[in-house]
Amino acid sequence: GRVTVSDLRPVEAEDLLGRDPIPPNATLLARNVADKSVMVTGAGGSIGSELVRQILRQGPRRLVLFDVGEGQLYEIEREAQELLRAKRMASMPASSPPPEIVAVLGSIQNSALVRRTLENNTVETIYHAAAYKHVPIVEHNAVAGLRNNTFGTVVLAEAAEAFGVERFVLVSTDKAVRPTSIMGASKRLAEMALQARAANGKGKHVVFTIVRFGNVLDSSGSVVRMFRHQIAAGGPVTVTDPDAFRYFMSIPEAAALVIQAGAMAAGGDVFVLDMHEPVKIDDLAKSMIRLMGLEVRDATHPDGDIAIEYIGLRPGEKLHEELLLGENITPTEHPSIFKSHEPCMPAGELAKVMDALRVAMDAEDVQAIHAALMRAVEGYHPELRHLPQNQPTNGSASASVDRAGH
Repeated sequence: GRVTVSDLRPVEAEDLLGRDPIPPNATLLARNVADKSVMVTGAGGSIGSELVRQILRQGPRRLVLFDVGEGQLYEIEREAQELLRAKRMASMPASSPPPEIVAVLGSIQNSALVRRTLENNTVETIYHAAAYKHVPIVEHNAVAGLRNNTFGTVVLAEAAEAFGVERFVLVSTDKAVRPTSIMGASKRLAEMALQARAANGKGKHVVFTIVRFGNVLDSSGSVVRMFRHQIAAGGPVTVTDPDAFRYFMSIPEAAALVIQAGAMAAGGDVFVLDMHEPVKIDDLAKSMIRLMGLEVRDATHPDGDIAIEYIGLRPGEKLHEELLLGENITPTEHPSIFKSHEPCMPAGELAKVMDALRVAMDAEDVQAIHAALMRAVEGYHPELRHLPQNQPTNGSASASVDRAGH
Protein backbone atom coordinates (compact mmCIF):
# COMPACT_ATOMS: atom_id res chain seq x y z
CA GLY A 1 0.00 0.00 0.00
CA ARG A 2 0.88 3.68 -0.11
CA VAL A 3 3.53 4.77 2.34
CA THR A 4 2.48 7.47 4.78
CA VAL A 5 4.84 10.03 6.23
CA SER A 6 4.07 8.83 9.77
CA ASP A 7 5.41 5.37 8.85
CA LEU A 8 8.83 6.70 7.88
CA ARG A 9 11.92 6.98 10.03
CA PRO A 10 13.56 10.43 9.92
CA VAL A 11 16.85 10.50 8.02
CA GLU A 12 19.39 13.21 8.74
CA ALA A 13 21.81 14.29 6.02
CA GLU A 14 24.75 13.28 8.20
CA ASP A 15 23.45 9.68 8.31
CA LEU A 16 24.17 9.45 4.58
CA LEU A 17 27.78 10.68 4.62
CA GLY A 18 29.13 7.43 6.01
CA ARG A 19 31.86 9.29 7.92
CA ASP A 20 32.40 11.59 10.89
CA PRO A 21 31.94 15.36 10.36
CA ILE A 22 35.10 17.38 9.74
CA PRO A 23 36.05 19.26 12.96
CA PRO A 24 36.67 23.01 12.54
CA ASN A 25 39.77 25.00 13.49
CA ALA A 26 38.53 27.67 15.92
CA THR A 27 41.34 30.12 15.09
CA LEU A 28 40.56 30.02 11.39
CA LEU A 29 36.82 30.41 12.02
CA ALA A 30 37.33 33.65 13.94
CA ARG A 31 40.16 35.25 11.92
CA ASN A 32 38.15 37.31 9.39
CA VAL A 33 34.88 37.43 11.30
CA ALA A 34 35.34 38.32 14.98
CA ASP A 35 34.70 42.04 15.56
CA LYS A 36 34.46 42.63 11.80
CA SER A 37 31.75 44.01 9.54
CA VAL A 38 30.82 40.98 7.43
CA MET A 39 28.45 40.61 4.47
CA VAL A 40 26.93 37.37 3.21
CA THR A 41 25.33 37.45 -0.23
CA GLY A 42 22.69 34.83 -0.82
CA ALA A 43 22.16 34.96 2.93
CA GLY A 44 18.82 33.15 2.76
CA GLY A 45 20.07 30.12 0.84
CA SER A 46 21.33 26.79 2.11
CA ILE A 47 25.01 27.70 2.42
CA GLY A 48 24.38 31.40 2.99
CA SER A 49 22.09 30.87 5.97
CA GLU A 50 24.54 28.44 7.58
CA LEU A 51 27.35 30.95 7.03
CA VAL A 52 25.18 33.48 8.88
CA ARG A 53 24.70 31.12 11.84
CA GLN A 54 28.38 30.28 12.12
CA ILE A 55 29.55 33.87 11.65
CA LEU A 56 27.22 35.04 14.44
CA ARG A 57 28.85 32.58 16.85
CA GLN A 58 32.19 34.32 16.27
CA GLY A 59 30.97 37.74 17.41
CA PRO A 60 31.10 40.01 14.34
CA ARG A 61 30.65 43.74 14.84
CA ARG A 62 28.03 43.87 12.08
CA LEU A 63 26.46 41.24 9.83
CA VAL A 64 24.91 42.33 6.53
CA LEU A 65 22.41 39.86 5.08
CA PHE A 66 22.09 40.46 1.32
CA ASP A 67 19.52 38.52 -0.69
CA VAL A 68 17.27 38.94 -3.72
CA GLY A 69 14.43 36.87 -2.23
CA GLU A 70 12.22 38.71 0.24
CA GLY A 71 10.87 35.58 1.93
CA GLN A 72 14.29 34.03 2.43
CA LEU A 73 15.74 37.33 3.67
CA TYR A 74 12.90 37.73 6.16
CA GLU A 75 13.44 34.21 7.51
CA ILE A 76 17.21 34.47 7.98
CA GLU A 77 16.96 37.98 9.48
CA ARG A 78 14.35 36.73 11.96
CA GLU A 79 16.46 33.68 12.81
CA ALA A 80 19.58 35.81 13.30
CA GLN A 81 17.74 38.15 15.68
CA GLU A 82 16.34 35.16 17.60
CA LEU A 83 19.81 33.66 17.94
CA LEU A 84 21.06 36.91 19.43
CA ARG A 85 18.09 37.31 21.76
CA ALA A 86 18.37 33.77 23.06
CA LYS A 87 22.12 34.24 23.65
CA ARG A 88 22.81 30.91 22.07
CA MET A 89 26.24 31.94 20.84
CA ALA A 90 28.22 30.26 23.58
CA SER A 91 31.52 31.23 21.95
CA MET A 92 30.66 34.92 21.62
CA PRO A 93 32.73 37.01 24.07
CA ALA A 94 30.49 38.04 26.95
CA SER A 95 31.80 41.61 27.05
CA SER A 96 31.16 42.30 23.37
CA PRO A 97 28.13 44.33 22.30
CA PRO A 98 25.66 42.30 20.22
CA PRO A 99 26.30 42.39 16.48
CA GLU A 100 24.22 44.75 14.38
CA ILE A 101 22.09 42.82 11.87
CA VAL A 102 21.39 44.61 8.58
CA ALA A 103 19.04 43.06 6.00
CA VAL A 104 19.41 44.27 2.40
CA LEU A 105 16.90 43.21 -0.25
CA GLY A 106 18.24 43.31 -3.79
CA SER A 107 20.35 41.78 -6.53
CA ILE A 108 24.13 41.66 -6.72
CA GLN A 109 23.68 42.88 -10.31
CA ASN A 110 22.51 46.25 -8.93
CA SER A 111 25.83 48.09 -8.79
CA ALA A 112 24.50 51.21 -7.06
CA LEU A 113 22.86 49.17 -4.29
CA VAL A 114 25.92 46.96 -3.81
CA ARG A 115 28.27 49.95 -3.59
CA ARG A 116 25.98 51.84 -1.21
CA THR A 117 25.68 48.76 1.02
CA LEU A 118 29.45 48.27 1.26
CA GLU A 119 30.07 51.96 1.93
CA ASN A 120 27.30 52.48 4.49
CA ASN A 121 28.26 49.37 6.46
CA THR A 122 32.07 49.61 6.12
CA VAL A 123 32.12 45.95 5.09
CA GLU A 124 35.49 44.27 5.66
CA THR A 125 34.75 40.63 4.73
CA ILE A 126 32.42 39.32 2.01
CA TYR A 127 31.21 35.74 1.63
CA HIS A 128 29.67 35.63 -1.83
CA ALA A 129 27.19 32.74 -1.92
CA ALA A 130 24.52 34.26 -4.18
CA ALA A 131 24.10 32.28 -7.40
CA TYR A 132 21.69 30.58 -9.71
CA LYS A 133 22.68 26.97 -9.16
CA HIS A 134 20.25 24.55 -10.78
CA VAL A 135 21.95 23.14 -13.88
CA PRO A 136 18.87 22.47 -16.09
CA ILE A 137 17.25 25.84 -15.29
CA VAL A 138 20.42 27.83 -16.03
CA GLU A 139 21.03 25.77 -19.18
CA HIS A 140 17.76 27.09 -20.63
CA ASN A 141 18.17 30.58 -19.14
CA ALA A 142 21.76 31.21 -20.15
CA VAL A 143 21.67 35.00 -20.17
CA ALA A 144 20.07 35.24 -16.73
CA GLY A 145 22.57 32.71 -15.35
CA LEU A 146 25.62 34.50 -16.74
CA ARG A 147 24.40 37.95 -15.72
CA ASN A 148 23.96 36.77 -12.16
CA ASN A 149 26.73 34.24 -11.59
CA THR A 150 29.52 35.83 -13.65
CA PHE A 151 28.78 39.51 -14.13
CA GLY A 152 27.14 39.88 -10.71
CA THR A 153 30.39 38.62 -9.19
CA VAL A 154 32.31 41.24 -11.21
CA VAL A 155 29.97 43.99 -9.94
CA LEU A 156 30.60 42.87 -6.36
CA ALA A 157 34.37 42.60 -6.87
CA GLU A 158 34.60 46.10 -8.36
CA ALA A 159 32.61 47.51 -5.45
CA ALA A 160 34.80 45.63 -2.95
CA GLU A 161 37.90 47.27 -4.46
CA ALA A 162 36.28 50.71 -4.36
CA PHE A 163 35.09 50.61 -0.74
CA GLY A 164 37.88 49.10 1.34
CA VAL A 165 36.83 45.47 1.64
CA GLU A 166 39.70 43.35 2.97
CA ARG A 167 38.56 39.80 2.13
CA PHE A 168 36.31 38.50 -0.64
CA VAL A 169 35.47 34.78 -0.61
CA LEU A 170 33.64 33.32 -3.60
CA VAL A 171 31.64 30.17 -2.88
CA SER A 172 32.20 28.02 -5.97
CA THR A 173 31.44 24.51 -7.15
CA ASP A 174 33.00 21.38 -8.59
CA LYS A 175 30.76 21.98 -11.61
CA ALA A 176 33.15 24.81 -12.58
CA VAL A 177 35.87 22.28 -13.44
CA ARG A 178 35.88 21.39 -17.16
CA PRO A 179 32.17 22.26 -17.23
CA THR A 180 29.57 20.78 -19.54
CA SER A 181 26.88 23.22 -18.37
CA ILE A 182 26.24 26.96 -18.56
CA MET A 183 25.98 27.01 -14.78
CA GLY A 184 29.42 25.44 -14.37
CA ALA A 185 30.96 27.71 -17.02
CA SER A 186 29.38 30.79 -15.40
CA LYS A 187 30.96 29.88 -12.07
CA ARG A 188 34.37 29.15 -13.65
CA LEU A 189 34.28 32.57 -15.36
CA ALA A 190 33.47 34.16 -11.99
CA GLU A 191 36.50 32.36 -10.52
CA MET A 192 38.66 33.57 -13.43
CA ALA A 193 37.50 37.17 -12.97
CA LEU A 194 38.69 37.09 -9.35
CA GLN A 195 41.95 35.33 -10.24
CA ALA A 196 42.69 37.99 -12.87
CA ARG A 197 41.98 40.81 -10.43
CA ALA A 198 44.30 39.23 -7.86
CA ALA A 199 47.08 38.67 -10.42
CA ASN A 200 46.73 42.24 -11.72
CA GLY A 201 46.44 43.72 -8.22
CA LYS A 202 48.99 46.55 -8.35
CA GLY A 203 48.44 47.61 -4.77
CA LYS A 204 44.77 46.69 -4.51
CA HIS A 205 43.96 45.82 -0.92
CA VAL A 206 41.30 43.13 -1.44
CA VAL A 207 42.33 39.51 -0.91
CA PHE A 208 40.19 37.58 -3.40
CA THR A 209 39.81 33.85 -2.91
CA ILE A 210 37.73 30.98 -4.24
CA VAL A 211 36.47 27.97 -2.30
CA ARG A 212 35.30 25.10 -4.46
CA PHE A 213 33.37 22.07 -3.24
CA GLY A 214 30.86 19.47 -4.37
CA ASN A 215 27.24 18.80 -3.56
CA VAL A 216 25.77 19.72 -0.21
CA LEU A 217 23.46 17.21 1.41
CA ASP A 218 19.94 18.51 2.02
CA SER A 219 20.44 21.92 0.41
CA SER A 220 17.54 23.50 -1.48
CA GLY A 221 16.81 21.47 -4.59
CA SER A 222 19.21 18.73 -3.51
CA VAL A 223 18.82 15.10 -4.45
CA VAL A 224 18.33 14.16 -0.77
CA ARG A 225 15.27 16.41 -0.44
CA MET A 226 13.90 15.10 -3.72
CA PHE A 227 14.42 11.46 -2.70
CA ARG A 228 12.82 12.07 0.71
CA HIS A 229 9.75 13.56 -0.97
CA GLN A 230 9.55 10.76 -3.55
CA ILE A 231 9.83 8.05 -0.87
CA ALA A 232 7.11 9.72 1.23
CA ALA A 233 4.88 9.75 -1.86
CA GLY A 234 5.37 6.01 -2.37
CA GLY A 235 7.93 6.27 -5.17
CA PRO A 236 9.35 5.79 -7.62
CA VAL A 237 12.69 7.35 -6.70
CA THR A 238 14.21 8.84 -9.86
CA VAL A 239 17.96 8.42 -10.45
CA THR A 240 19.60 9.95 -13.53
CA ASP A 241 22.04 7.11 -14.22
CA PRO A 242 23.07 3.97 -12.29
CA ASP A 243 26.74 4.97 -12.73
CA ALA A 244 26.43 8.65 -11.68
CA PHE A 245 28.73 9.68 -8.80
CA ARG A 246 28.80 12.89 -6.75
CA TYR A 247 30.88 14.32 -3.91
CA PHE A 248 28.88 15.30 -0.82
CA MET A 249 29.31 17.09 2.48
CA SER A 250 26.91 18.45 5.06
CA ILE A 251 25.78 22.08 5.08
CA PRO A 252 27.53 22.90 8.42
CA GLU A 253 30.77 21.29 7.18
CA ALA A 254 30.70 23.22 3.92
CA ALA A 255 30.00 26.59 5.57
CA ALA A 256 32.70 26.10 8.22
CA LEU A 257 35.27 25.13 5.59
CA VAL A 258 34.38 28.16 3.45
CA ILE A 259 35.07 30.45 6.42
CA GLN A 260 38.30 28.64 7.31
CA ALA A 261 39.64 28.51 3.75
CA GLY A 262 38.97 32.22 3.32
CA ALA A 263 41.03 32.89 6.44
CA MET A 264 44.10 31.24 4.86
CA ALA A 265 43.98 33.12 1.56
CA ALA A 266 46.85 35.22 0.25
CA GLY A 267 45.07 36.39 -2.93
CA GLY A 268 43.81 34.64 -6.04
CA ASP A 269 43.85 31.29 -4.28
CA VAL A 270 41.62 28.41 -5.27
CA PHE A 271 40.91 26.18 -2.29
CA VAL A 272 39.31 22.79 -2.72
CA LEU A 273 37.69 20.90 0.10
CA ASP A 274 38.39 17.25 0.78
CA MET A 275 35.04 15.73 -0.09
CA HIS A 276 36.29 12.22 0.78
CA GLU A 277 35.05 9.40 -1.45
CA PRO A 278 32.40 10.13 -4.09
CA VAL A 279 28.97 8.61 -3.51
CA LYS A 280 27.09 6.64 -6.14
CA ILE A 281 23.66 8.27 -6.50
CA ASP A 282 22.05 4.87 -6.98
CA ASP A 283 23.55 3.71 -3.66
CA LEU A 284 22.39 6.95 -1.99
CA ALA A 285 18.81 6.31 -3.15
CA LYS A 286 18.89 2.72 -1.86
CA SER A 287 20.40 3.82 1.47
CA MET A 288 17.70 6.45 1.97
CA ILE A 289 14.93 3.95 1.25
CA ARG A 290 16.36 1.53 3.81
CA LEU A 291 17.18 4.19 6.41
CA MET A 292 13.55 5.33 6.22
CA GLY A 293 12.47 1.80 7.16
CA LEU A 294 11.46 0.53 3.72
CA GLU A 295 12.74 -1.91 1.10
CA VAL A 296 13.78 -1.34 -2.50
CA ARG A 297 11.45 -2.93 -5.05
CA ASP A 298 13.36 -4.50 -7.95
CA ALA A 299 13.60 -7.74 -9.94
CA THR A 300 15.00 -9.67 -6.98
CA HIS A 301 12.58 -8.06 -4.48
CA PRO A 302 9.29 -7.62 -6.37
CA ASP A 303 7.40 -7.16 -3.10
CA GLY A 304 9.57 -4.24 -1.93
CA ASP A 305 8.09 -0.84 -1.10
CA ILE A 306 9.83 1.69 -3.36
CA ALA A 307 11.01 1.28 -6.97
CA ILE A 308 13.97 3.13 -8.51
CA GLU A 309 13.51 4.56 -12.00
CA TYR A 310 16.47 5.58 -14.19
CA ILE A 311 15.63 8.70 -16.19
CA GLY A 312 18.91 9.68 -17.90
CA LEU A 313 21.23 12.64 -17.37
CA ARG A 314 19.66 16.09 -17.67
CA PRO A 315 21.03 18.83 -19.97
CA GLY A 316 24.51 19.88 -18.86
CA GLU A 317 24.93 17.11 -16.28
CA LYS A 318 28.02 14.90 -15.97
CA LEU A 319 28.30 11.30 -14.81
CA HIS A 320 31.17 12.30 -12.50
CA GLU A 321 32.28 15.65 -11.06
CA GLU A 322 35.87 16.84 -10.52
CA LEU A 323 37.24 19.33 -7.98
CA LEU A 324 40.56 20.26 -9.63
CA LEU A 325 41.63 21.58 -13.00
CA GLY A 326 45.17 20.26 -12.54
CA GLU A 327 47.02 17.85 -10.30
CA ASN A 328 49.09 20.58 -8.64
CA ILE A 329 47.69 20.84 -5.12
CA THR A 330 49.35 21.54 -1.79
CA PRO A 331 48.17 21.01 1.79
CA THR A 332 47.24 23.86 4.12
CA GLU A 333 47.12 24.25 7.89
CA HIS A 334 43.69 22.55 7.78
CA PRO A 335 43.78 18.81 6.99
CA SER A 336 40.59 18.96 4.89
CA ILE A 337 41.47 22.06 2.82
CA PHE A 338 43.89 21.99 -0.10
CA LYS A 339 45.24 24.78 -2.29
CA SER A 340 44.99 24.23 -6.03
CA HIS A 341 47.57 25.92 -8.25
CA GLU A 342 45.80 26.66 -11.51
CA PRO A 343 46.59 28.71 -14.62
CA CYS A 344 45.01 32.14 -14.89
CA MET A 345 44.03 33.91 -18.11
CA PRO A 346 45.70 37.35 -18.36
CA ALA A 347 43.35 40.19 -17.42
CA GLY A 348 43.50 41.81 -20.88
CA GLU A 349 42.61 38.61 -22.68
CA LEU A 350 39.82 37.85 -20.22
CA ALA A 351 38.39 41.35 -20.69
CA LYS A 352 38.10 40.74 -24.46
CA VAL A 353 36.28 37.46 -23.87
CA MET A 354 33.91 39.10 -21.39
CA ASP A 355 33.17 41.87 -23.90
CA ALA A 356 32.38 39.29 -26.60
CA LEU A 357 30.17 37.44 -24.13
CA ARG A 358 28.26 40.63 -23.28
CA VAL A 359 27.59 41.28 -26.97
CA ALA A 360 26.34 37.70 -27.46
CA MET A 361 24.15 37.95 -24.36
CA ASP A 362 22.63 41.26 -25.45
CA ALA A 363 21.77 39.65 -28.79
CA GLU A 364 20.56 36.46 -27.06
CA ASP A 365 22.76 34.57 -29.52
CA VAL A 366 23.07 31.08 -28.03
CA GLN A 367 25.78 29.90 -30.41
CA ALA A 368 27.89 33.02 -29.83
CA ILE A 369 27.51 32.60 -26.07
CA HIS A 370 28.80 29.05 -26.29
CA ALA A 371 31.64 30.11 -28.60
CA ALA A 372 32.77 32.78 -26.11
CA LEU A 373 32.60 30.32 -23.23
CA MET A 374 34.56 27.69 -25.16
CA ARG A 375 37.25 30.29 -25.87
CA ALA A 376 37.54 31.30 -22.21
CA VAL A 377 36.80 28.26 -20.06
CA GLU A 378 39.22 25.35 -20.13
CA GLY A 379 37.52 22.07 -20.94
CA TYR A 380 34.09 23.59 -21.63
CA HIS A 381 32.28 21.29 -24.01
CA PRO A 382 28.54 21.99 -24.12
CA GLU A 383 26.26 19.17 -25.09
CA LEU A 384 25.04 20.84 -28.27
CA ARG A 385 22.15 18.46 -28.75
CA HIS A 386 20.53 20.03 -25.69
CA LEU A 387 20.78 23.64 -26.89
CA PRO A 388 17.44 25.46 -27.25
CA GLN A 389 18.00 26.55 -30.87
CA ASN A 390 14.99 28.79 -31.34
CA GLN A 391 14.12 29.73 -27.80
CA PRO A 392 15.01 32.93 -25.96
CA THR A 393 17.81 32.32 -23.48
CA ASN A 394 16.79 34.98 -20.99
CA GLY A 395 13.66 33.53 -19.45
CA SER A 396 12.95 34.09 -15.81
CA ALA A 397 15.17 32.01 -13.57
CA SER A 398 13.96 33.57 -10.35
CA ALA A 399 12.59 30.29 -9.08
CA SER A 400 16.06 28.80 -9.20
CA VAL A 401 17.83 31.51 -7.25
CA ASP A 402 19.89 29.79 -4.62
CA ARG A 403 21.07 32.22 -2.07
CA ALA A 404 23.66 29.52 -1.37
CA GLY A 405 25.10 28.60 -4.69
CA HIS A 406 24.90 24.82 -4.13
